[in-house]
Amino acid sequence: MNKITGIIFSVYAFAVFLLLMLLAFPFVLVASMLGKIRGGNIIYDICRVWADIALLMWGIKHKNYYDFPKNTDHAVVFVFNHISYIDIPLLLKVFRRQPIRILGKAEMTRIPIFGYIYKKAVVLVQRKSTEARAKSVSELKEMLKEKISVVIAPEGTFNTTHRPLKDFFDGAFKIAIETQTPIQPVIFLDAYSRLNYSSIFSLTPGSSRAVFLEEVDISRYGPLDVERLKQTVYKLMETALIKYHAPWIKEY
Repeated sequence: MNKITGIIFSVYAFAVFLLLMLLAFPFVLVASMLGKIRGGNIIYDICRVWADIALLMWGIKHKNYYDFPKNTDHAVVFVFNHISYIDIPLLLKVFRRQPIRILGKAEMTRIPIFGYIYKKAVVLVQRKSTEARAKSVSELKEMLKEKISVVIAPEGTFNTTHRPLKDFFDGAFKIAIETQTPIQPVIFLDAYSRLNYSSIFSLTPGSSRAVFLEEVDISRYGPLDVERLKQTVYKLMETALIKYHAPWIKEY
């Protein structure tokens, strides 16, 4: 796809995104009145339909792969590699069989209409505020107590290096240890190719794959083992990204 065609396609994709968002908004508004748990679960169901239609109209065909089975009988802390703006609809496509809450940047709430939907769907985090971070951690723990899995990008921001992953923050691993909740890593292989972080006008149709890796048992980890757990999960994800030839990797 040449540059001009790419820009035209991206404008079309944005128009589809905007139209679907406007159609979803009143349903989200009603669902948000039903409480944090029930209403939140319904909002995710609405957003999954939104993501399904958007990806179909963008010509993006997604498929999940399972190096290890994804358990649905208990809550987990899902961690994934963050590399594209398209991660948001892909997350809604990937996690289907159990309720989830995604940890998301508070800055996204500034976007008109989308920001309202985003605020009602995710657990917001402001990394520069200690108080705000503590509040988001408390809310994530609350979700886990309700048997709702949480989804966290431990890199925090886009990986703009050519390494498999950026360094991880501690948050996801502290939460997993403190709540004794298993961690299941998931890698996104094609988000970088579908919508490069360098430009919102780089969207292209094509395949999308997510791979579920081995669930990490937390029972062997205590409060002093955050770094060890973090490095264990990092290595699992790094090895898998290299194995599957993630397209942004150039230093390995």
